[in-house]
Amino acid sequence: MPAVCVIGIGLIGGSVLRAAAAAGWQAFGATTSPTDAELARADGADVCTDVDTALRRAAAEDALVVIAVPLTALDTVLRQIARYAPDCGLTDVISVKEPVAARIAERLPDARYVGGHPMAGSATSGWAGGSVDLFRGAPWVLTTEDDTDRAHWLRTARLALACGAAVVPASAREHDAAAARISHLPHVLAAVLASVAQEGGSLALSLAAGSFTDGTRVAATRPELVQAMCEGNRDALLAAMDDALGRLGVARGALATTGSLAATINHGHQSRLQWAQQQAQATGEFTVPFLEADAPERLRTIGAAGGRIHRISGDVLDGVLPLPQ
Repeated sequence: MPAVCVIGIGLIGGSVLRAAAAAGWQAFGATTSPTDAELARADGADVCTDVDTALRRAAAEDALVVIAVPLTALDTVLRQIARYAPDCGLTDVISVKEPVAARIAERLPDARYVGGHPMAGSATSGWAGGSVDLFRGAPWVLTTEDDTDRAHWLRTARLALACGAAVVPASAREHDAAAARISHLPHVLAAVLASVAQEGGSLALSLAAGSFTDGTRVAATRPELVQAMCEGNRDALLAAMDDALGRLGVARGALATTGSLAATINHGHQSRLQWAQQQAQATGEFTVPFLEADAPERLRTIGAAGGRIHRISGDVLDGVLPLPQ
């Protein structure tokens, strides 16, 4: 029975713990939150409030260690791993990848590490917000570099698949650039939208309906979590913000001079339709023997084209890829 130790059992970490246990993994974890620990134990989870104790157990059982803490707490956890479980394979579920990889390389240069980011969540935090089905059908990015430890990558991919997700291979840099546009920028825009609405006073807030609630949902996320992930992806987020500000500037200029927002609205409409079409696009199957020399490069290309891995047989990866239109 494979073992996994989850450090941090909030929304994402708690859901990993639940899903792994339901899939038959020997799943245990630790949290510094007495409240989350109590709730988790009440639900039957194997959780303690002493991270050192959990890591000692992880070392004894050769467990895969999942780091599920905010980026601001990463250094503390890495120091504990270096002391109590330096030989365990590592992954994480933090929403930026290059900064995490850099810190692990600095503090644990010999660690077997594969970065991870399940693309699922909600505005609710803590163990109570998690679910055994949170990752069902969701993409789970795994960093796939040329020097990645192949056996450890396969082990980490099996965890993601066991949790019900589909694996998307990408480099850390590719992930961070994409996440800035589809996750981190939306958090910033949601905060701005909420602030603009609040400045409209009680009437504006009383009239707020679907477009407001949809556009500001993630603004209800704990601010310190949003701040950590956005600031941790500073360079990629700045590029995405520059793109957004440029488009807003063009829209404002057009409205002020011609009175028309047609170009902005039509382009956004078409972009949204293209996203929906891609979700429904016909797919073809692919197979990649992961031990072949060029496998990481092939997988990154597949991931960039929208491919997802759904099955592992030995060291062979099977998945689906959108067919060219």
